[in-house]
Amino acid sequence: MNTIPTFEEWKERAEKISIGGEAFIDGKYVAAAAGERFDCISPLDGRVLASVASCDEEDVDRAVRAARRAFETDVWSGMAPVERKQILFRFAERIEEHSEELALLETLDMGKPIRYSLTHDLPTVVETIRWYAEAIDKVYDEIAPMGKDELGLVTREPLGVVGAVVPWNFPLDMAALKFAPALAAGNSVVLKPAEQSPLTAIRIGELAAAAGIPDGVFNVLPGFGPRAGKALGMHMDVDMIAFTGSTEVGKLFLRYAGESNMKQVALECGGKTPNIILADVPDADIAASEAAFGIFYNSGQVCTAPSRLLVDEKIYDIFLEKLLAAARAIKAGSPLAPTTEFGTLVDDVHKRRVLQYVEQGQQEGADLLLGGNSADFENAGCAIEPTIFENVEDTMVIAREEIFGPVLSVLKFDTHENALKIANNSHYGLQAAIWTRDLSTAHKFARALKVGMVTVNSLDSYKQVLPFGGVKQSGFGRDFSLHGLHKYTQLKSTYISL
Repeated sequence: MNTIPTFEEWKERAEKISIGGEAFIDGKYVAAAAGERFDCISPLDGRVLASVASCDEEDVDRAVRAARRAFETDVWSGMAPVERKQILFRFAERIEEHSEELALLETLDMGKPIRYSLTHDLPTVVETIRWYAEAIDKVYDEIAPMGKDELGLVTREPLGVVGAVVPWNFPLDMAALKFAPALAAGNSVVLKPAEQSPLTAIRIGELAAAAGIPDGVFNVLPGFGPRAGKALGMHMDVDMIAFTGSTEVGKLFLRYAGESNMKQVALECGGKTPNIILADVPDADIAASEAAFGIFYNSGQVCTAPSRLLVDEKIYDIFLEKLLAAARAIKAGSPLAPTTEFGTLVDDVHKRRVLQYVEQGQQEGADLLLGGNSADFENAGCAIEPTIFENVEDTMVIAREEIFGPVLSVLKFDTHENALKIANNSHYGLQAAIWTRDLSTAHKFARALKVGMVTVNSLDSYKQVLPFGGVKQSGFGRDFSLHGLHKYTQLKSTYISL
């Protein structure tokens, strides 16, 4: 990857790329039991990328049975940690070797610029697998403090069969955040990618096998949520569901768990990140640039997108000028062009949904400062212009609901207390950002903000060493860090009288 392919080279590769759309169960690619399929359509030009197996209850049961058999026979769970570590390292290497192919599939599948698929998504996937592989033989069990004639052991054990249900906005990135720690802990995994973007998940099935992951340990089931996703959530032999996606669907998995075997559920759901710019912002140009990049990165299809910009009235006018300049400087265009920073939405259904929010914002009385219209990038019809509203009240729908698109709501505040009140006036609680020179103010805001992650003078929260997740209706459970590994284990206490 020393030389990034040109626009023309990417286009030529895109025209030639071919991938099968079968499920990956028990170490091999198989058709859906019922023979049903669906078309995977690219938002770039509307062409069919692959005919994909549409899995249902029978396929879920096949995959879970394979995963359970692999777990109970100890081919993976009973393997020495250092051996699992080496296999996961090889898995990461296989993905890295195929990173350009996988990055192109991500871009064709959901419309994100190839520069980010190649330089962010795929390196993050590789780093995540390697990080958890390295952690495998660094996590120790415990000895409880007890009397001299007794011994108390606290050991961590893998849960068993983990169902990982992931979204379409960062298809392989979000998948790795689930399967890497789950596999590292010794579990078997059944991965259900989003129906809008299943191709990279399908492709890495054979890369996992080539790396030496035993049959049945890693399975991939493409299909639709109401069938494959629900069947996984309801299955009596699945020990945990790890889900990233909408709050609405997250609630369904809680219901499925209660109606089946009370399986564990970890949820990373929606967000409505408040990005708070205080009057003493250290560098208004940097803050404005990050605010624009943050909301328009991946066309706003990010759970932590800073979609609520709260600006102190003392600097409001000058900051808004800087924001608009930064937004206009973002290069929109074909996702296959290496210089493109702003691409398409995932499909036409989602585009119509986002445009409805834009229309609703105008009806509610917010002022449209920028964008708000459909865009056409090299015949990619699923695009919307970067969009900014001002004079937004925190009671408006565009300030309260997760739009999951390139739509920014700008709100004004007069005091720190009102800024916190606006920021916390949300049923989401995933992330918040605060910009200030004052360390005391930063700490006070961080403590008062009702979210799972706070960033200060930055919007970058994705660090392997920091746990990531939300509160309120943004879910519970954490990805990243050793906390992301521990959630795929259960504690066992053993008491021995000496």
